[in-house]
Amino acid sequence: MVNNPANMKSFLLDFVSLFYPECCHACSTPLNKGEKILCTYCHYKLPLTNFHKQASNQVSRLFWGRQPIEAATACYTFQKGGAIQHLIFQFKYKGYPEIGIEIGRRYGIELRQAPLFRNLDLILPVPLHFRKQKIRGFNQSACFGEGLSQSLGIPQNKTCLQRIQPTESQTRKSRFSRWKNVETVFTLSQPEEIAGKHILLVDDVVTTGATLEACAKLLLEVEGTKVSIVAIAASIS
Repeated sequence: MVNNPANMKSFLLDFVSLFYPECCHACSTPLNKGEKILCTYCHYKLPLTNFHKQASNQVSRLFWGRQPIEAATACYTFQKGGAIQHLIFQFKYKGYPEIGIEIGRRYGIELRQAPLFRNLDLILPVPLHFRKQKIRGFNQSACFGEGLSQSLGIPQNKTCLQRIQPTESQTRKSRFSRWKNVETVFTLSQPEEIAGKHILLVDDVVTTGATLEACAKLLLEVEGTKVSIVAIAASIS
């Protein structure tokens, strides 16, 4: 018998889920009770990179000879038409910020055990231009950063690093063109907030690394800063 508010709420949620089941955002199958965002199958079968365990990996090598990055990683491998592309599409364009938060929370648990990502002080998300963020309703990198912050126990600053100019789509550009496209679009509003700190710079998808490189260059101009990088997915050959 349902005799208290907590039991009543659980009963109503179970009843509603019979007709409107919550589905896995990667494969679209209905979630079982206790599953969140991803079904158990996708949680274990999505293409994890394990780059956080390797000092030299496909993401970290993007920055060799360009910026002195401490460590770099991505949670998943991005493939066109794959489950990760579907997951990120749902996250960014269908209005599900909780996807990014949950991925960040889960990956943060992994990073917490990784020697390469110890002694972090502050999370900075790659910013969106305010017009794009107003349209989308949230910054996907900051959602990912929020989940990481929860698991790593370090704060996120969403105002220090700012995008002051909108940019064209990077999709069909070469690495040099991507770099020129973002070379002067970022600024620091509070450099004193990051002085002497080890920054974890976060983004959704890393391809050539041009955007992250531009942000890291700016951050490393502040005295005593160090920068590590993490993305949700890496789209690299």
